[in-house]
Amino acid sequence: MDVREFDFDLPAELIAQEPAAERTGARLMHLDRAAGSLTHTTVSALPGLLRAGDVVVVNNTRVFPARLIGRRVPSGGGVECLLIGKSELSPSGLWEALVHPGQKLKPGARVVFEGVRTLHGEILERRFFGRRIVRLWTEDGSPVDEAVDAIGHVPLPPYIKRTDTIDDRERYQTVFARARGSVAAPTAGLHFTPSLVQALTARGVAVAEITLHVGYGTFQPVRVERVEDHRLEAEHYEIDGAAASLINRALAEERRVIAVGTTTTRTLEAVARAHAGRIEPGAGDTSLFIYPGFEFRVIRGLLTNFHLPCSSLLMLVSAFAGPDRVRAAYAAAIAARYRFYSYGDAMLIL
Repeated sequence: MDVREFDFDLPAELIAQEPAAERTGARLMHLDRAAGSLTHTTVSALPGLLRAGDVVVVNNTRVFPARLIGRRVPSGGGVECLLIGKSELSPSGLWEALVHPGQKLKPGARVVFEGVRTLHGEILERRFFGRRIVRLWTEDGSPVDEAVDAIGHVPLPPYIKRTDTIDDRERYQTVFARARGSVAAPTAGLHFTPSLVQALTARGVAVAEITLHVGYGTFQPVRVERVEDHRLEAEHYEIDGAAASLINRALAEERRVIAVGTTTTRTLEAVARAHAGRIEPGAGDTSLFIYPGFEFRVIRGLLTNFHLPCSSLLMLVSAFAGPDRVRAAYAAAIAARYRFYSYGDAMLIL
């Protein structure tokens, strides 16, 4: 399958630079898979589009302020560092990161990030696609994570052409965010509020929480020509017993499981593939790449934002709804001036 089949032209002004004034005020396109029909409403109408017995599964990962801004030592030149995740190497304190300017930050280079706390760093190793292994430490030996949380910036996606603000620290988190560990938000969950969750519960819809820590690899460009040749990087997930039991009961009773976001979808389907269609509690890593032709075992509905051309996320959505239907839906979204990407509007596929 050619990656170019997932390309489309998107006017730059439709890329959302700010979130909707109200989380549930974002627009919502409802795509009926069976009929192929499209209807237009807002996220606040979601409870009326679902039915009693449905199980909505959300990702409760929490974004940490992974973008560090500092200077080189001793030259004083500006430095940016995006922490992608803890390195698999040991000892602790090692991170995989993207750094700028990459050409000047060779192994052995020292950097410092200052604010209410001070964080020191040393470039240890070059990796593929401009990545580095970086050692971080504090002057007083206090936890590095605490310093990162104190002085780091929200890692807004590169297509948001502005600097982050203090408001992004709250707005770029879902209301479910509990488990620290993501470098990007599971954006479909950004549309929820406690009131919306309450309305779903009143409707008889159950809400289950799982965790998948979103890594930089989720958003990495597809650099191959054939879809089948693309590979996703592994990301860590956790599913507790209560969530697994709730989802398995729904599957056994043929009630709908509706995933909020592509991260939730990949986690559920990866675990089900490994356990004969059931969701087993536990933790692990998944690099499951879903594209057209994939057989879904768990989800029967998907709430998701509008994604980048030729992205693995768009391929997942196309696998669930069908490439032709998704192409038509995206054309309709562009014609209707929907807002795209992380802070944009949403699509419900049932």
